Amino acid sequence: MSTAQVTPVKAPAKPNSRVGSILRARELPVTIALIALIGLTYAANPLFLSPQGTKDLLLNATIMIILAAGQTLLIITRNIDLSVGSMLGLVAYGTGTLFVMAEGIPIWIVFVIGILFGALLGLVNGLLVTVAKVPALVITLGTLYVFRGINNWWAGGTQYFADDRPDEFGNLAVDSFLGFPIITLIAILVVAVIAVILIGTRPGRDLYAIGSDPDAAILFGIKVQKRVLVAFLANGALAGLAGVLYAARFNSVGATTGTGMELNVVAAAVVGGVAIFGGSGSVIGAGLGALLLTTITGALTALRVDKFWQQAIVGILILAAILIDRLASLRTARKLKVSNSVEGAKQEETK
Repeated sequence: MSTAQVTPVKAPAKPNSRVGSILRARELPVTIALIALIGLTYAANPLFLSPQGTKDLLLNATIMIILAAGQTLLIITRNIDLSVGSMLGLVAYGTGTLFVMAEGIPIWIVFVIGILFGALLGLVNGLLVTVAKVPALVITLGTLYVFRGINNWWAGGTQYFADDRPDEFGNLAVDSFLGFPIITLIAILVVAVIAVILIGTRPGRDLYAIGSDPDAAILFGIKVQKRVLVAFLANGALAGLAGVLYAARFNSVGATTGTGMELNVVAAAVVGGVAIFGGSGSVIGAGLGALLLTTITGALTALRVDKFWQQAIVGILILAAILIDRLASLRTARKLKVSNSVEGAKQEETK
């Protein structure tokens, strides 16, 4: 009787866990890119990080950070929302209308109405996706134009300007606390809350499970449709919040408000390390991605580079993010294969 020879398979060496975790963080590339961009621009033009310049950078990124946070909830479940720009436009114009039609209305009520309005629009998207079982890309591409058409019909040629809103509302984008504009602090709070929900709660972890393998999530007992519907609802609510803050931040709102923002929002999430195929990524990374993309505009201006190059740079960043994600996926698959080989060898040895 012959005895089968089992060749021992060496397990991969484990690096220092803390350093390894930092090096494997999906937010690391965008963080390095952001620091390098700010450092190089500051070296060329020290006024780039003046108090007013820093405040402008934060204000410019605020709206995009909130929208990217909502988009992250969807992308990690293998969904997407291309109508966020149109939703923001509708809520922003609705905010201007409220201040004109209901003079003296408390600001907090305006926020509540705006968030509920956005949530309603998000619910429409969510129902169409989960009930009709049509890809979110197709559904939200359609609602992008539907919501935009409604805004065009509603606003017509009317625009509301800064003079139409109360000073206290406009001051949200002017006043600061500890050097941070108030509306930027709101965006940071939103990111912190969503990060805790995604990491520390069962519904948040379910979203990652759905994005990793929807069929396995169903077998595991996760209510996939309900989770996805809530994700669309939350994304709409955040778009509503962003719409109200947009009305506070900018001088005018009208029929074209929010046009073209949807692709930048998706780009911010992807550049921030959120896997376009779902299952991984973080809202903090998406926020950093939004900050990076909006900083590029300011940096190009400070460096006196034609803004034409902004689109090309954003495209290169998206391609780089997808390439890094693909390489990370291949590395993970290779490690899993080696790990399975080691486990198989151990089982053979124990027989």
